[in-house]
Amino acid sequence: MTHNSLSFRKAEHSDLPQLVRLLADDPLGSKRERFETPLPASYREAFDAIATDPNNEVIVACLDGRIVGMLQITFIPYLTYQGGWRALIEGVRIDAGVRSLGLGKALLQWAIDRARERRCHMVQLTTDKTRPEAQRFYETLGFEATHEGMKLHLPART
Repeated sequence: MTHNSLSFRKAEHSDLPQLVRLLADDPLGSKRERFETPLPASYREAFDAIATDPNNEVIVACLDGRIVGMLQITFIPYLTYQGGWRALIEGVRIDAGVRSLGLGKALLQWAIDRARERRCHMVQLTTDKTRPEAQRFYETLGFEATHEGMKLHLPART
């Protein structure tokens, strides 16, 4: 679907409350995020680290000037694939009030194009196994579940 008023840009520090709102607005995010006023300082610290890293970008999707989506894209150099680069996409969210309008597809396509601009040979992402609809969505964009992802959660440092 084409949206004349849909645009994409790098997130700004002032966007941080809206980004955390999007991250917290789903069953998994509501368990791990803290959308409150004031926001925990850890969000600002992470955003500052991302904003100063040339290989990290938080991208927002704006519809009629309002933030309705986001993702983080990280560009990673590898020795494999003859020293190739990959793009890792994380934190993909579309506002619940505007889902099923093609905004997620447009946002992901923008990110794939950005990976091409950065000469990446691959775009990869993970999706939680409890979200089969997300997996089907990514498959419609050409992603394939070729590997079994594994994670090790480390205890919080005090």
